[in-house]
Formats: sequence, structure tokens, C-alpha cells
Amino acid sequence: MTDSPAAPAPRNVTLYRNGSVYTAADPFATAMLVDGDTVAWVGSEQAATSIADSSMEVIDLQGALLAPGFVDSHIHLTETGIALEGLQLAGVHSSAELLDAIASAAAASADGPVLGHGWDETTWADPALPSRDEIERAAGGRQVYLSRVDVHSALVSNSLAASAGLDGLDGGAGSQVKRDAHTAARLAARRLPADALRAYQQRALAEAAANGYVALAEMAAPHIGSIEDLRLAVAWNSTSGGGPTGADGVAAPEILPYWGELAGSAEHAQSILDELGLPVLGLAGDLNIDGSIGSRTAALREDYTDAPGERGNLYLSVAEAAAHLAACSRLGIQAGFHVIGDAGLDAALDALDLAAAEVGEQRVRAAGHRFEHVELADAAAISRLARYSVSVSAQPVFDALWGGGDRLYQQRLGSRRLGMNAFGSLYAAGVPICFGSDSPVTPLRPWSSVRACLQHTNPAEQISARAAFLGHTRAGWRAARYPNPMAGQLVPGAPASFAVWEVEELMVQVADGRVQSWSTDPRARTPLLPALDTGSDPACLLTVRDGTELYASGALHA
Repeated sequence: MTDSPAAPAPRNVTLYRNGSVYTAADPFATAMLVDGDTVAWVGSEQAATSIADSSMEVIDLQGALLAPGFVDSHIHLTETGIALEGLQLAGVHSSAELLDAIASAAAASADGPVLGHGWDETTWADPALPSRDEIERAAGGRQVYLSRVDVHSALVSNSLAASAGLDGLDGGAGSQVKRDAHTAARLAARRLPADALRAYQQRALAEAAANGYVALAEMAAPHIGSIEDLRLAVAWNSTSGGGPTGADGVAAPEILPYWGELAGSAEHAQSILDELGLPVLGLAGDLNIDGSIGSRTAALREDYTDAPGERGNLYLSVAEAAAHLAACSRLGIQAGFHVIGDAGLDAALDALDLAAAEVGEQRVRAAGHRFEHVELADAAAISRLARYSVSVSAQPVFDALWGGGDRLYQQRLGSRRLGMNAFGSLYAAGVPICFGSDSPVTPLRPWSSVRACLQHTNPAEQISARAAFLGHTRAGWRAARYPNPMAGQLVPGAPASFAVWEVEELMVQVADGRVQSWSTDPRARTPLLPALDTGSDPACLLTVRDGTELYASGALHA
């Protein structure tokens, strides 16, 4: 007797109609048909009426916008969860307020470290920071780790400093720890059981799904967290039943994992990959060449305006960075670095030249390397980036928070602030660029990030809403060298990964004539995007990845 063949899985066909669909297939589309995990059709309301039948679920979009789901090209999953669940310090404006917040947090929980994020002394009337002793007293002897908004330094208590062995480490003097001392403090504060790490990650994934993200580039590294932390993050990609249901049966955005560990040769790089035993996309991400502007650890050609004699730090030599690029190029995998200052970028570009001399320019270009942040880049540096086809993963909300007026960039850099986050110049030079949040540094709010591109504080670097939207969607998949070339668009045959938005108005928004090709006149059949000058972001109603709902507000199913 032979076994009967298994019954085919039931088809899950859904028709979304009566909205506006952002698609290159038809800029006036109002409906989309999804068959399983794939877009099957897009078109008009009249055509939707003719194809609708009782076999499919029909969802009335009620005039909402259905658009490709967002990709965050730079995130830290566990740290985002900790920031969302821990002590949130963005609203603190003095040392006294910060100590009061610590005391309240310590009183509200029975044990464990006091973890917090987001303080920024540049917004305080008096930027003086509390001492370790004051932090220790406020916490009642508990260990305290409070990351600065840029997560390149932190305030710590005496007990955490002792536990992490900070005495004698570079950057370990005082309550604000940097460089080696910050790495040690950060890792000590992250020594958490697997169930706690998983819970923090799930909190971050839920936040991302509720804001229209379908994929997140996780930038893990040995100085940020453990291999176990990365393993837990990758586990969210495990599938069952044909849908994107990962750890604990939770449907979540796809994790695009990177590991920022330095390799000295191709053999060394391969041994790192073998030891990881995880499908990382490259040895890239937060492999730091330098630090941050806010903590004055980004490497600059000239002194910080508000700290004469200080030019930041280079954490890797040109030779080390070149060996890493050459090693990854030989293996055909992505390499990359965290680089923010102009001197840091000089080092990264010189490393590219050395790597190309060793393995050949074509091999370097073909590997698709990526640099994170690239905040301070002049025309010559941008031209060198374009030469090697290096993707830039940038964070537009950095400019919204710290550019213009007398804010951080002006304080730290003076007139050099005009060269920060040169999105328009990068696009004009043909440098591939994608966007993300660097969460928890900035929130998971994609339309605020799109708006920051359109309203850049330096008008010369503004780009159109369409260019920015593509940079937050399709470009994120491309920068990760995603195997499906149709990811990030809604056309027949593409993955059914999208979000639905309640919007006040749809329009074409052009920021600058130099990049008109990204956003043209409506008569040229350009799809419309939400108006972003209304004072509020579009509200996410539904997020779907590969045909599976990750988030639903309930409004469309009511």
C-alpha cells in the first residue's frame, strides 16, 4: 500500500482594493492581488471588480496608500529593545534630572542593572555630567549603564565600572566612559540570559513592524554583543509553514545580519565565518574605523571646534582596513566599516586603494562593500566612493536632530557642518545610498527619515521624496545584495512585502532641480507619495512580509 500524496496547501489569495498602490507597473493603480507570498497583479478598481471572487479575501483599503515595506539599513536589535523598555533619557535636561531619573528607575524595580539610553548634554543649559559616586548613590548601589544618544560613550556607576574592570582602560577615567572602556562597560551591561535578550529583540521587532518595516539590517559586532545575541537575531528568520514565522512562532521583519569583525587575510575571514556558523551577509557594519561626532571620537582632519587639540580617534590603521577589504574581496563577500569623520573616511578610502592594488579594482567593486554613516565627505572623497561602487548606509535623522542652527554639528564642527550627510552630492555622483535609523540612536520612524532627506538643513544636499523613499526601500535590499532582484517593488512576481498607510494627501515632492530624475511631473506617470509637510507622519495600518501579516492596526479588518 502506498501513501497518498499530501494535499496541497490551501491558496491564500487576498485582493487589496479601493486605495492607492505605489507601483512602477501602473502609477494610477488602486488595487493589488497577492497570491501566497507573491504579488500577482496590480491595476485599476474596475479591473479589481472583474477579478474578485468568493475564493479570495478582499480588503477595502478605504483610500489608504499601499507601498513597498521599509528596510532599515542599520539597526541594533537588542539595544533597540533595551532602549524601548529601559530608562529613556532624551527628555532629561540636566545632571540633577538625570540623577532623579536613575533614582526613580532603581526604586521601581527590585534588582538587576539600571539600563538607559538617550541623554545628550549638548542640549543642557549646563553640560556638566554627574560623577560615578553620584550615579552610584542615586541607584542605591545598583550597576548603572546609560548610553549617550550616539551610543559611543556612556555614564556608568562605580559598581558597574568595578564589574567591567574599567580602571586602567583607555577612556575609563570619570563617569563618562569612551573607547576601550566603553566597549567593556557595554558588554558587561549586556551579559543577559538568552530569554531576556530574546524578549528585548521581540520588543524591537514589534516596534519595527508597527512602523512599516519588513526588513532590518542587524549590525552586530564583538564590541557590541555576543555571537549568541546575533544567533538569536538570525533565528527570527526561521520559517515554518511557508511563511516568515521565526523564533517562538512570531512573524517578524526579515533580519539581514552582518558581523563587524576584522580579518587579516582571506583564510582568517573564512575562519571567522566558519566559527560563526551563521548566514551573515558580510564582515561589515559596525567595524569601527572611528567613533562619533557627539562623543568627539569621530576622526577629523582638523580640531573639534569646541575642543582645541582634539581630533577624535582612529581605531583601525589603513593597513588593517586594507587587509580586511582585500580578504573579503577575495571571498566575494561584503566588507565595510563604521566611518563618520573626514579623516576616518580618508583612511577607509586609502584602504580601498591598497586593497585594489592587491586584489584588483574589479574584484573590490564586485564584492559590493558598504560604509556606514559617512557623515563628513567632500567632493573628492565622494568621487572615490563612486569609483569603487561602495554603498553608503546613512541616517537622515542625524541631520534633522543635529544639523542647522546652533545644534551639535555647529558646536562640534563650526562651518564644516555644511558638509555633513551629503545626500544630494552622493546621489549626483552615482554613489549607491540606502537609509536607516541606527536605532536606538534615532527612532524607527521611516517617514520622519524620508522627510529629513527632503528637508535637509543644507538645501544643497536635499533630495526628492521619491529618491528618499527608494533609498529607504528598494536600495536597502540592493545594498544587502539580496538574491531576489524584485524585492522592494510591487509588480507582478515580486515578493508581497508592503505596508498600508493612512495619509492626508498624496503628491509629487521635488526638493532640488539637480535630482529631478527621481521625482518628475505627474504627467510623466510618477507614483505619488504622502505629503510630508502636514505636521504628522502617515499612520501604519498594516505591515505584510512575504504575504504574512506582521502588524495590523485593526482598521482595515473592522
